[in-house]
Formats: sequence, C-alpha cells, structure tokens
Amino acid sequence: MAPLTYTITPKGGIERKMKILRSKKALSPVVASIILIAVTVAVSIAVAAWMGALTIGFMGGSEQVEIRNIAFSTGTATLTIKNTGTSTVSIQEVWVNNVQMADVKLNQTMPFPIDANKNVGLNITMDWTPGDNYQFKLVTAKGNPFMKNAVPPS
Repeated sequence: MAPLTYTITPKGGIERKMKILRSKKALSPVVASIILIAVTVAVSIAVAAWMGALTIGFMGGSEQVEIRNIAFSTGTATLTIKNTGTSTVSIQEVWVNNVQMADVKLNQTMPFPIDANKNVGLNITMDWTPGDNYQFKLVTAKGNPFMKNAVPPS
C-alpha cells in the first residue's frame, strides 16, 4: 500500500495525496514471457536439428570420398581413394588439371563403385613433370566433386 500524505490548502481544507510508486512486480511477467519464448525457440531449433540428422541417416547419408594419397611413378600417378561415408559411392569422372581422363588412361572403367569404408587404388597413365602442381578431381554419379593437389617429387 502506498503511503498517504496530507497537505493543508489555502482555503482551509485538507487535501489528500497518494504517492504512486511504479510497481516492481509488473516487470516480472514481461521478463518471464520473454524467457519462456526464448526457451521455446531454442528447444524447437534443437529438435529440428536432431530430426534433420535422423532424416539424413535414413536417406542413406551423404557421399564422403577422400583422396588419401597420390604416388607418382614412371608414367603413372596412383591415387588411394577411401569412401568414408555410409553408402556406396560411384565415381563417374576423373579429371587432372581440368582435363577429363579417358577410360584408356585409367585402370578402372567408369563408373566404378567404392563400397562404404573401403580403400581403392586408381592408376592414371600420364606424363608428369617433377615439381609441377597437379590437381586431381573425382566426380561422383551424384555430381559431387572431390579434389586434391599433389606435386611430384624431383
């Protein structure tokens, strides 16, 4: 309850004034509503991310190919390729320095599959120059590129 003050008016009457204080309790419902909305949004984002991860798992996952090593020997470059994904990946094209390699230059016929969590060796018949930079690119049947650069030893 707010305190009352009394003042005497010039006409001899008594005027009653009430001090109105701002209620500190009024802020509490506003803050509580904002916190409740923020928690609701955070939980819904977490659930959406979790459901998205489940959906990708059920749909077969994404393609994950890694060119682990590139070894140069006379007239060939040997790529060690690993499928680190959860499903079979089919390599559709092989490119070296933006030039597509024909099947006659490869020891595999295109497309060639790589099972999940397996290593495969790919030999490319090519003339290479020591010290030059070579970019190797593998393109999957889904159109995803996987690249790695290598420099032959001198």
